[in-house]
Amino acid sequence: MFNVTRLIDVGEADRERIRQALTDAVQRSGAARTLVSPTVAGSRNGGDLLVHLRFADSTDWAAAAPAVDAVLADPAVTRVNGADYHGSPTVIDDRSTGTVYRALLLRVSDGTDADTIARFDADLRLLPGYVSTISAWQLSRPEHTVGNTWTHVFEQEFSDADGIMGAYLMHPIHWAVVDQWFDPECPNAIVRERVCHSFCTDSDHVLR
Repeated sequence: MFNVTRLIDVGEADRERIRQALTDAVQRSGAARTLVSPTVAGSRNGGDLLVHLRFADSTDWAAAAPAVDAVLADPAVTRVNGADYHGSPTVIDDRSTGTVYRALLLRVSDGTDADTIARFDADLRLLPGYVSTISAWQLSRPEHTVGNTWTHVFEQEFSDADGIMGAYLMHPIHWAVVDQWFDPECPNAIVRERVCHSFCTDSDHVLR
């Protein structure tokens, strides 16, 4: 599948208008899965609206992109972060379907060697197995980015918002293993720029 994620900053006065315009655009996009939703409190650098689209291939997105980009060109939109990438989610069959979609956009520091990045990727892939509030996930490398030269997109379907802020962020696998790559005081840190941590309600289960 070809995936498109956009995190959109827009003032409160125009937020519903932009949300509706994006909803109209993605409904005409031909995407197999679509999500346009306000972000939830607790998102960091995550925008006010989150858009996620899943297409059969990149040519389908190329045909739909002008309509979406036209909405994002509205003067009320003050910033957009995002990425386009191939990938298919992993669904954890013995866990209940979640209600929240989360996207993490991050950039590994320039010059990081391939072996270190491989260890970093492996640690990220460990998380879903330990965090019981994750029911689906996907780790991808962008082919096109917006707002920054993001190197990774890490997505999950969570049980609910508490499943992110509590069970996920406070789990030992997160703070004892994964945080070493992000903590600027740790010598192993390779993610030194601000990340985009964004999540929203997802009743359509876009990672399935």
